[in-house]
Amino acid sequence: MLKLAAAFSLLAGSAFASGLEIQIEGEGANGTVKIDLFEDVAPKHVEQITALAAEGKYDGVVFHRVIEGFMAQTGDVQFGKLGEDMRRAGMGGSERPDLPAEFSDIAYDRGVVGMARSQSPNSANSQFFIMFAPGHFLNGQYTVVGKVTEGMDVVDAIKRGSGQSGSVKGQPDVMTKVTVTE
Repeated sequence: MLKLAAAFSLLAGSAFASGLEIQIEGEGANGTVKIDLFEDVAPKHVEQITALAAEGKYDGVVFHRVIEGFMAQTGDVQFGKLGEDMRRAGMGGSERPDLPAEFSDIAYDRGVVGMARSQSPNSANSQFFIMFAPGHFLNGQYTVVGKVTEGMDVVDAIKRGSGQSGSVKGQPDVMTKVTVTE
């Protein structure tokens, strides 16, 4: 009976597993990125990003800050839509409230997805970043929400920023469609 209960809990847990499938287009990247979201590690953050994705809020949002050898940042649903004034991209969030930090012991390695925030640890909202390379100085400082499982070659091709703090000049690459997966 205990084995049956354990098996059922494993099946139930996997039924609630979620991820994101991101279609990216631009001068640099063109393709699909799949991310496994860690709802056990950061349930509030995963709930927020999946809700925003399900509402289509991430569709058309650019990668506004991309630093070679570090990370690519996106997710500003307020000021980061393609075709808008890119000078404000990265300054906004969403209509949803900021989230309390959900720090973990997961290391910021290549492909790890983390939540962007201001200096306050409890200020993450909609923006997230994908690591090009390990950045262990971020460990325990930023909430880890997932990891790229497919399409790291697409992430690697995202147009790099050349402006201040990695801001992308000209036309940035864009998430054309973000879908929640099971």
